[in-house]
Amino acid sequence: MINVFQPSLGERELAAVAEVFAGNWLGKGPRTAGFERDFAEHIGVEAERVVTTNSCTEATFIAMDLAGVGEGDEVVLPTVSFVGAGNAVAAHGARPVFCDVDPTTLNATVDDIEAALTPRTKAVLLLHYGGYPGDVVDIAALCRDRGVLLIEDAAAAVASSVDGQACGTFGDIGVWSFDSQKIVVAGDGGALSARDPELVARAGKLAYFGLEQFSGYSQAKTTSTRWWDFDISSFSRRSIMNDVQSAIGAVQLRRLPEFLARRAEVVAHYDRELADVPGVLPPPALPRGHRGSQYLYWLRLDARIRDQVARDLYDRGVYTTFRYPALHRVAAYGWTTPLPRAEEAAERTLCLPLHQALSDDDVQTVVDALRDSVSRRSGGGA
Repeated sequence: MINVFQPSLGERELAAVAEVFAGNWLGKGPRTAGFERDFAEHIGVEAERVVTTNSCTEATFIAMDLAGVGEGDEVVLPTVSFVGAGNAVAAHGARPVFCDVDPTTLNATVDDIEAALTPRTKAVLLLHYGGYPGDVVDIAALCRDRGVLLIEDAAAAVASSVDGQACGTFGDIGVWSFDSQKIVVAGDGGALSARDPELVARAGKLAYFGLEQFSGYSQAKTTSTRWWDFDISSFSRRSIMNDVQSAIGAVQLRRLPEFLARRAEVVAHYDRELADVPGVLPPPALPRGHRGSQYLYWLRLDARIRDQVARDLYDRGVYTTFRYPALHRVAAYGWTTPLPRAEEAAERTLCLPLHQALSDDDVQTVVDALRDSVSRRSGGGA
């Protein structure tokens, strides 16, 4: 099966893990601190402005804590988003306010966000769909003008930027993912960065039980007695990365340029081979100054054949999917207002395999299977 997502792991990652094993410390330690510094440099912020977590979802939960989201508050987010985002809002007792999206980019526009703001809006939680930056510059300006906190879900935007500024750094808080389906993988893991270093320091405590000190072992170096005593600032969870994950992530981060180069080749292949297929619309071009991570390659098809095309490709060994099912349709969130552009996108969009491990033959297999299916399902063949 040709997968939609697939990591690229090899001897370099194994060697890094072997070094951790040889050091006999598997928990959060020097490797994680190093990975945090490396990632901070990658996104262009000071080292103290990044803290790692065990997942991007947990980073989003922590972001809600930092924002003070609670009962009676509203958080605006695009309905085409990951379920972890909706859960992070609802679990804090706040109301998720879902906004519509552009049906071609599947990103919320600045107008979509503005239309959803109310006096109760505590924060905006903005997804960069498929690694496309979208209207982040204008949305950040809007949030500043309205006094609303902006949290960027940059889970799929590890290499995305606008005019050289990394996505995840335009708002007040940004979160990223290193799970097994992302471009930079660590098995699992996430990161959080905030404009205010004090928020990052608080995030680090929230990620480890709310403890005022992380390690009794470290405390012993500066305290003569009773270094095992502790105090807490919040009733928090344990949400940290460890040195095994961080060792893998650090290698992956160094390999990111080669990953992006190969993904660009795959995208170019799709663009070239699918340009003349009737009824198949590729992702839109990025605006000038925008750089994407090329995490997803999505097509817009006739809604009447989309599901059949997906089944045809699966039967020929090509797995496809739609990311992400509209959250406003999930009954648990209690939303009843239609969002027609997102609903249209949800019926027409199909995501093709896109990862750096795809061979040219794999990509051509996807193209050939898609061409054949669309031709037959559209009435152009037997």
